[in-house]
Amino acid sequence: MSLLTHVLACLFGMGSWVAINGMWVELPLIVNDIPEHWLLPSYLTVLIQMANIGPLFITLMHRFSPGSLDERPVIYCIVGIGIVATFLLAFFWSHTVTIAGSSHSVPLLLLSFLLSVVDCTSSVTFLPFMMRLCPQYLTTYFVGEGLSGLVPALVALIQGVGIVHCENATLAAIATADNSSIVDSGKLIPIYQPARFSAKVFFVFLSIMMVVCLVAFVLLNHHPAVARERRSDQYFSEDLDREKREQGLSLHAQTPEQKPMISPLDSIRTEPRSSFGRGTYSKLEVLFIFVVLAWVNALTNAVLPSVQSYSCLPYGNKAYHLAATMAAVANPVACFIAMFIPIRSLVVMGFLTMCGTGFGAYIMAMAALSPCPLLVHSVSGTTVIVLVWILFVLTLSYVKVIIGVILRDEGHSALVWCGAVVQLGSMLGAVSMFPLVSVYGLFKSGDACNTKCPT
Repeated sequence: MSLLTHVLACLFGMGSWVAINGMWVELPLIVNDIPEHWLLPSYLTVLIQMANIGPLFITLMHRFSPGSLDERPVIYCIVGIGIVATFLLAFFWSHTVTIAGSSHSVPLLLLSFLLSVVDCTSSVTFLPFMMRLCPQYLTTYFVGEGLSGLVPALVALIQGVGIVHCENATLAAIATADNSSIVDSGKLIPIYQPARFSAKVFFVFLSIMMVVCLVAFVLLNHHPAVARERRSDQYFSEDLDREKREQGLSLHAQTPEQKPMISPLDSIRTEPRSSFGRGTYSKLEVLFIFVVLAWVNALTNAVLPSVQSYSCLPYGNKAYHLAATMAAVANPVACFIAMFIPIRSLVVMGFLTMCGTGFGAYIMAMAALSPCPLLVHSVSGTTVIVLVWILFVLTLSYVKVIIGVILRDEGHSALVWCGAVVQLGSMLGAVSMFPLVSVYGLFKSGDACNTKCPT
């Protein structure tokens, strides 16, 4: 196996969601300088769901015109758009446009929508492209996809985004009839640490990451070392070719000369269990796989991230940053584990899904109890919430890799549907959580410095 190919697959995977992940971790720094303020996360959620027109178009093309769409030109196009959009963000994210008498961050919202289209479409183009390489490189791709969240988070931590300290408020002046006295109000206020470098530098960094993704993709297509790891040139029509071969075999099997050479046991053993992919799994098992895939991505990409601040911030700012960073580390770690333990068992997949869902239920419960969750003033409470976030991401990330490996073995079209279901699950999760968090306000945030909880 080629080490260079592994590195290129990882770098290629890093470009899949690095732009939107970078936007999310940069929010604490930019929201105070734009008219939308903290409504921006709600707008981003809507824009990301609107961007699913990209995956929808690709999926429909594969469904109604199989074999006619080559992912390579699409990938060149979306990665190029990602490079330009992130670079323009560096210079225009703070610019506003007056509409109907009020200011709006039109450049920021428009460029964010383009980046959402890029990242959402990568789910249904990057994965099918990886079918060109040996199966081992798909796991490496998932490692890179995990790093697309980790790397921006680490850079944001170095930048100092969201670091807050509690200090005594300015002494209040109480005027009296004959004199004024100064007393300490006793109130604490959050003081945010200045960033070590600007949002402009951060967005330029994201643009460079997209350039790295493009270079990796070019080398995956043209480097001689990668060519030795590449599969047959019949990649895009393999599903059609397989169907033709199966039809040919069935015709030959009907001839009198060949009938005595095939035993009934062999014919039963090679008979496909369903029309999906290579027929390895029954229709019920395929449905189970896709339901789990949608459920896992809904939890990890939308439901739990939308309440992460509510579940962690009551335990302190350090708990929040530890949970966010270590959870981002857990994603590539899960992919790395899958490289050495590539389990394909549906039973194990179901068990891990239940475990991850249990961890997610604890996180959701703590978010619902915010600003006074369990063990809020203890070290043990902080340790538990950080550990649960790590285990939640670790288990469900491993489940996603298991499903990716299973569907990769089923062929190119299976991975296209994999990307479509990933986006569908994420969309359903976001649509279900948006009104609960942003409209009805079911989750309550406490004051970072003055929230008092009963002991």
